[in-house]
Amino acid sequence: MVSISLELFNSVISIVRRGKNYILLLPFFVFMSNSKERRQELYDKIKKSSKQEYILSEMKRLGFWNDKVLDFDKVNTFFKEESTLSKELNALIKKEKSIEDTDAFIANKHKERKRLSKEKQKETKEKRAFFRKEKAAKWALKKQEDIVYLGEGFSHQLNDKKTHKSRLKFLEVPVLQSAKDVATAMNITLSELRFLTFSRKNSKVSHYKRFKVAKKSGGFRLISAPMPRLKKAQLYILEQILNKVTTHPKAHGCVIGKSILSNAEPHVNKAVVINQDLKNFFPSITYNRIKGVFKSLGYSEQVAVIFALLCSEPKILDISLLGENYFSQVGNRFLPQGSPCSPAITNVLCKNMDYRLDGIANKYGFNYSRYVDDITFSGNNEQFKSITAILKYSRKIVEDENFVLHPDKLRIMKRHQRQEVTGVVVNEKPNVNKKSLKRFRALLYQIEKDGIQGKSWNGGANVLAEIDGYANFVYQINKEKGVAFKEQVAKILGTYNYKETHREKFVKVKQGSIKSKIQTGINRFIKSVLAVFKK
Repeated sequence: MVSISLELFNSVISIVRRGKNYILLLPFFVFMSNSKERRQELYDKIKKSSKQEYILSEMKRLGFWNDKVLDFDKVNTFFKEESTLSKELNALIKKEKSIEDTDAFIANKHKERKRLSKEKQKETKEKRAFFRKEKAAKWALKKQEDIVYLGEGFSHQLNDKKTHKSRLKFLEVPVLQSAKDVATAMNITLSELRFLTFSRKNSKVSHYKRFKVAKKSGGFRLISAPMPRLKKAQLYILEQILNKVTTHPKAHGCVIGKSILSNAEPHVNKAVVINQDLKNFFPSITYNRIKGVFKSLGYSEQVAVIFALLCSEPKILDISLLGENYFSQVGNRFLPQGSPCSPAITNVLCKNMDYRLDGIANKYGFNYSRYVDDITFSGNNEQFKSITAILKYSRKIVEDENFVLHPDKLRIMKRHQRQEVTGVVVNEKPNVNKKSLKRFRALLYQIEKDGIQGKSWNGGANVLAEIDGYANFVYQINKEKGVAFKEQVAKILGTYNYKETHREKFVKVKQGSIKSKIQTGINRFIKSVLAVFKK
């Protein structure tokens, strides 16, 4: 190994410091070719450190450095510090020059701020995009597992899943804590449950078919019949929950094992019968009261909201706009008349009212019963003096329970009058109105003689359905008379093939529409092929 003295090294370094082109020293230390690749490699190495550091490393590699004479680490550290200070000095000089030129300094400052601002904007944009994507992924996952929004005004308490399990088990009803539990119990998907419960101000879809039915007292009653998918969900609520809840013994409307006959029997052969009617009974039971029914059973806020939306409907306006039909909601949701759940919900809701009315009836010696919105009291001669009291206090109780008695439907029927309770005559025994029976016999005779053209019963549009229903009603009240009517009606229905007509008509229409669509598709295909060959 060749060694050099400290004086020689210092002289070399001084030459290096004075020289502007460090490549002049390279032939002295390095044996190399003049290829471009080799030169570029040297440039890269010098840029990574400094000229002095590179020269020292080459001197040591080629044997011009004796570690015993000088400490290479100290020298290397010295040159590193010198290089750092030199760079800082150059930067300060450059900065001083730029400060002297005010316009250039301001321009540089603006340029730097703009660069920093763009970098920050880019970083913020990337962060927002990342968080947005992450939030969307979480939202999509949550929608698959839960229902978090069901429309304006119905979603703020969907996160409350606190359930009173002990109360639900005591009532022997399904323990459902969340929307997913409800969907699983109903054997539908969470998306289907969301579709059935979502409340839109304006929609192209309606879950109810609405039609009017003539009343005996005049006017029409609006019936909202649920569509098949909603009806299936409502039947689950009715059969698995509402029918298992104990109601008041004097409530007879839509209770298993009870009927209009059981409602009329307590009032047979009484001196006086008082009949009252609750005004706008179903529309007066709003969404909040329906939700309260399910909350009182022990269900969580989320499940109660879902059940209340399934069992209620808003007032709907049919609107046609630009060839499209829309269903627009007007006002608050209420209990629909036509849903299988509605009467059962009223029985749970009116349980306290039934106890109070039954209590006041017992106090004054009256019998009490309620069939949906029909309230009936009856008593003997001793109760005549208490009629005013029973009317006064029953009105007060009804109003306390947030209902209203219909002022035009109060009837006080004494023994010498025809006493009717929910359409059943109760003067001596449960019976059917003789005048109605006479009219019904005459109608059946006319149909057998002249046919059903131009015939109707109680203003109904479908006379066959009407006579079938009335024959069953008579059979329910008086089996002896009802058997004869049912046989006579059965012959008429058989003559007109009543039971199969609607189904066969529907199937034919469906088959005809399918065939016509297939034929239309074939014709279009043939035309398109012919057009290609013509071209």
